[in-house]
Amino acid sequence: MSNELRDIAVAELASWDAAIELEHLAKEIAAHDKAYHQEDAPKISDGAYDALRLRNEAIEQRFPLLVRDDSPSKKVGAPVTSGFSKVNHAKPMLSLGNAFNREDVSEFYKRCRKFLSLGDDTPLDVVAEPKIDGLSVNLRYEKGRFVLGATRGDGQVGENITRNLRTINDMPQEIIGEGIPDILEVRGEVFMARKDFMELNRKQEAEGNKVFANPRNAAAGSLRQLDSEITRARPLSLFIYAFGEMSAPVADNQWGFFEMLRQWGFRVNPLTCLCPSVDDLLSAYENIGNQRADLDYDIDGMVYKINRFDLQERLGFVSRAPRWAIAHKFPAEKVRTRLNAISIQVGRTGTLTPVAELEPVTVGGVVVSRATLHNEDYISEKDIRVGDTVVVERAGDVIPKVVEVVNDAEHAHRAAYVFPGRCPECESPALREEGEAARRCSGGLVCPAQAVERLKHFVSRNAFDIEGLGAKNVETFWADGLVKTPSDIFRLVEQKDQILGREGWQQKSVDKLIEAIAEKTKIPLDRFIYALGIRQVGQATARVLAKEYGSVDNWSLKMDKARADTQGDAFLHLVNIDGIGNSMAEDIFAFFSGEHNRQELSALKDLLDVEDFIAPDASGSPVAGKTVVFTGTLETMSRGEAKAKAESLGAKVAGSVSKRTDYLIAGPGAGSKAKKAEALEITVLTEQQWIDLIQ
Repeated sequence: MSNELRDIAVAELASWDAAIELEHLAKEIAAHDKAYHQEDAPKISDGAYDALRLRNEAIEQRFPLLVRDDSPSKKVGAPVTSGFSKVNHAKPMLSLGNAFNREDVSEFYKRCRKFLSLGDDTPLDVVAEPKIDGLSVNLRYEKGRFVLGATRGDGQVGENITRNLRTINDMPQEIIGEGIPDILEVRGEVFMARKDFMELNRKQEAEGNKVFANPRNAAAGSLRQLDSEITRARPLSLFIYAFGEMSAPVADNQWGFFEMLRQWGFRVNPLTCLCPSVDDLLSAYENIGNQRADLDYDIDGMVYKINRFDLQERLGFVSRAPRWAIAHKFPAEKVRTRLNAISIQVGRTGTLTPVAELEPVTVGGVVVSRATLHNEDYISEKDIRVGDTVVVERAGDVIPKVVEVVNDAEHAHRAAYVFPGRCPECESPALREEGEAARRCSGGLVCPAQAVERLKHFVSRNAFDIEGLGAKNVETFWADGLVKTPSDIFRLVEQKDQILGREGWQQKSVDKLIEAIAEKTKIPLDRFIYALGIRQVGQATARVLAKEYGSVDNWSLKMDKARADTQGDAFLHLVNIDGIGNSMAEDIFAFFSGEHNRQELSALKDLLDVEDFIAPDASGSPVAGKTVVFTGTLETMSRGEAKAKAESLGAKVAGSVSKRTDYLIAGPGAGSKAKKAEALEITVLTEQQWIDLIQ
């Protein structure tokens, strides 16, 4: 299953498949980290390793709520070993979102302006700096003296590498000058210059030692040596680009911070520049990209940061990435190869995804033999035919996809591809609803692809997370008739004798599985809803539903009522929940319309203890538990900023006014919502009154 998912573009992954793929990637990358950093025996090329990490980051960017505790994006190099003590970062070291083209950068800039409610004539400076391909570190100074250094680790906890960092010539042991706060943490990238890397590898080879794969891995491996004298012998360099904890501010903006760093003796990348517009950002990207081959260190893109710190604070964070910064990757490599066949994969919800079976070709250091074709419209629009020579790209060095057909003399004579009208797994009709690009199998639970994938999703990490019941065991148990429905999992205790003696199942492993299943009979409501695998209901939506309805009995009762009466209060309440809407409501109703789904839900409720949802404590907030609606034009903040602030204070933000609304915040241009609020005698606040209330 891992190989099948690996060939599906991130944009085409459903949330349940994304969760499974992230689990595979976490295990695979951890194994490669251990092989390289702890065993000094890498098993794959650097390009292949980069592809795994970048695919993981791309999936996490699209599904931020699926980020795992053991995510590779939270790690640099290998996990903390027994040779290093742990360091809790006073301020988390977070990751960045990615941009892969000019449109992504423009969208980032527009999004920031919109969030901040900046007019077209209001300047918004952005700092652009090369993205160094190295190891992120945090350096702590107290009263000007270096006292502690750590790796990024998982973003919260890193490794204490203080002794090794002291060996780097670029890192001052003591800083002097004006404006140095008593506590100053600076963050940067440790790297190895290309000339130093080549010299180190020549030395390693001459001494009969293994050579390093690339400068980045050489830097990471050198910095994590238990013997600091080995690190001292390795030529490492350091650029500083950010700060962590500070007892007092040192500047109002990023550019001013860099100026202070230079005065104090830190090395800041000389190619860093201040850009007042998107055009300037893209010009800097192009100029530095053209210099990339001539630089003495590796860069894989640019990083853009909103310059002013007060604006950074207003923009805040989404998931583990700041809204005020983004990494702009350099272009993906493109190659040509032959399309040998088109195969069809069936996902958990029955979606038929076409996959290009390619003549194997190396793209970005990775051998690619399969690539996504997205859907039947994509094949038709590009007129992709079996036998064609096609251009393959790995966007952001991650996603293999066919982007172009080479129109040779034989193209017109090849048969046009006809998308199958039946599911290749169960022969049920594959239907396409009006307005949708995807074609789906209508077989439901009779389709083995859907049934097995639903079970895998049910036991996946972000759902029930049952240890010992991985993808292969689910497939085997389903094929042998032991588990056909999710509730069957909790009846396995009655069939333990049928498991005992199977390949890989001895008494101890069977007992551990039964114990793991028993531990999961108690589960929070949001995880339970997510585990059901309702189309469009991912982790975030499951949490919204759990928060709104509180208990599994109340939720199922209200959904039945809403499904039965699309004009009643239950229906109107559901579609009025911010982020739900008619499309998602229809998918929830479709689930509750299935007799077998309702029977399965009832069976699970009898077997499990589904915990009521308990909202976070927001007792100090004046709007905790209140339902608010924004309408009209807000003048001091954007709609997105206002919504984020209200939700952070425990309020519910709805899209329309109803009798459950507590406050309507009305800006200029408020229309029908204001009239309805007045008719329902709902409190109407101006924007300033709202700000006064929440402050």
